[in-house]
Amino acid sequence: MATIYIDEDIGKDEPTQQGTEESPYKTLQFAYLERPAEAQYLTRKSQSADDEAAKEWKPAAKSALKKAANNYEQKKKKAARELELAAQRKRHDEERNKALEEAKKIVIEEDTSLPAPVKIKLDEVGDHIKLRGTGESESKGTRVRVVGRVHRERKQKDMLFITLRDGYGFMQVVIGGQLAKTYEAVTLTRETTMEIYGEMYEVPAGAHAPLNRELHADFYKIPKHWRAAGGDDAITNRVQPGAEHSTLLDLRHLTLRGEVASSVMLVRDAVEFAFNQAYKESRIRKVSPPALVQTQVEGGATLFKFDYYGADAFLTQSSQLYLETCLPSMGDVYCIEKSFRAEKSLTRRHLSEYTHVEAELDFISFDDLLSHIEHMICRVLELVMADPVIAGYIKHLNPEFSVPERPFLRMKYSDAIEWLREHEILNEDGNPHAFGDDIAEAAERRMTDIINKPIFLTHFPVEIKAFYMQRDPADPRVTESVDCLMPGVGEIVGGSMRLDDHEALMAAFKREGLDPAPYYWYTDQRKYGSSPHGGYGLGLERFLAWLCKQHTVRDCCLYPRFMGRCRP
Repeated sequence: MATIYIDEDIGKDEPTQQGTEESPYKTLQFAYLERPAEAQYLTRKSQSADDEAAKEWKPAAKSALKKAANNYEQKKKKAARELELAAQRKRHDEERNKALEEAKKIVIEEDTSLPAPVKIKLDEVGDHIKLRGTGESESKGTRVRVVGRVHRERKQKDMLFITLRDGYGFMQVVIGGQLAKTYEAVTLTRETTMEIYGEMYEVPAGAHAPLNRELHADFYKIPKHWRAAGGDDAITNRVQPGAEHSTLLDLRHLTLRGEVASSVMLVRDAVEFAFNQAYKESRIRKVSPPALVQTQVEGGATLFKFDYYGADAFLTQSSQLYLETCLPSMGDVYCIEKSFRAEKSLTRRHLSEYTHVEAELDFISFDDLLSHIEHMICRVLELVMADPVIAGYIKHLNPEFSVPERPFLRMKYSDAIEWLREHEILNEDGNPHAFGDDIAEAAERRMTDIINKPIFLTHFPVEIKAFYMQRDPADPRVTESVDCLMPGVGEIVGGSMRLDDHEALMAAFKREGLDPAPYYWYTDQRKYGSSPHGGYGLGLERFLAWLCKQHTVRDCCLYPRFMGRCRP
């Protein structure tokens, strides 16, 4: 029987050690793993001990030896288990490879004796469904053809259940028999595109499926280039719910295939269409102002500047000034266009490129403007919620949503300052709010969330608002201006009455240090028959963030652009 040496000071826990006095191990645990159940294990501390007796070789303590033996047995069992699992995996792989080879031999062909299929979208119902238990309807009915991507799939014995998605709806498909045993079926991956033929039936009592029907397939096609990647490259591995938001934005093209992102985009489509419909109902005409401009609207600090054939130009911050020029000839007008703000801000409600819903109304008062904004918001919501499919998406995203009651709460800026002081909500400098403060986003949002209803915040001081805003005749310190605030997101609309007096407008240019010459086309509106008018701009992404209860406006547009991101 061998004697194994362990020196805690100069020993080494390496396979190259011999366990001899000249080549000792460092620990008993390692020594026992390398040389289990030997005659004896001698240990010592050769360098650090002052006591000469401690430098002598002594038998290992029984408790330490028992612990080392237990550790060895655990690792032995674990190694055996790993060998067993490896053998199982090998057998499984062999069986799977054999099954795949057999699956490749299965060739399916369309039964040409069946009626020619009718192509439908996945959300169509019509007369295609065969009802169960109605006698005559059990006979052969309409055969359909659908094309969609695999949203999810599950196997049950020799049956394959697939949920398809095509952007219009979802459909459950049942595939059985030889159709479920082909190579394409047994290797099916999520997002693979399939063309499927068959008949639709109502689902059995107690079962659930989209629109309560399912397609019983009699044939399908999956061309090779329609197959989605699997394994490590599977979409479920690349896009995961818990991933960093920046990673999800890098993979936005794939994230958009998810239920939440696609639902928001479908709601966005419905909302934009509803704005167009609501404006048409109000006899407000749509125009398309330019995006390349040489004048500013909201301030030079947020302008994207570029070279325009040797001259300075900017991406538009707002189409307002151009909309105003349409009033004399077209009446009330609106646009839904992109606006660009070069704000170096990374808050959850800021974008560098966003969709701006803007309108200008002629011959109105400030009260008319507030009533119009209130009507437009509620009318758009009524139209959107009237569509049961879109309403379903919204209820899924925002279960507590309901169309806000009218009238919205009206609160003057001065009253808001008092409210903030009473509730001890401080300004950005850490001081109580005072008249003249530009209420910061955090304070504004906190106030709105506490009040928990839409607020028309009105009559802001002249100094903190744009040069073109009309002063309140009853209080020249403030403007006839409004911000519409919504719980959870803050401001979604900003508007005002516009200066309609030429001299007052020129004084405003001077006060702001702006040269009026480049604005001749705007100032001429006051020289050639002015009128009382006002307008507003609504941020579509903020509106959607409120409606769909999204944490950030970045998730409410197709490919968000903000400071530091201009891809993909």
